[in-house]
Amino acid sequence: MPKRTMQGTVVSDKADKTVTVRVERRIMHPVYKKFITRSKKFAAHDAENRCKEGDSVRIRECAPISKSKTYEVVYDDSTRA
Repeated sequence: MPKRTMQGTVVSDKADKTVTVRVERRIMHPVYKKFITRSKKFAAHDAENRCKEGDSVRIRECAPISKSKTYEVVYDDSTRA
């Protein structure tokens, strides 16, 4: 089964090896048919502490690392080194 991947923005990098990523999605209101932006924050594992606040990153679902961390940062060419 493929792992879920999402793209978001790092809003906090204060914790060691952990970043908080805000993922936004657009949904249509059922009555007014207007698009609404909804966001949710996920704690993601950043093993190398490379991500900084404001970075755009991809996160991927993984086995639970701690109570709140079930995602990991995916490093690719677009992620800042």
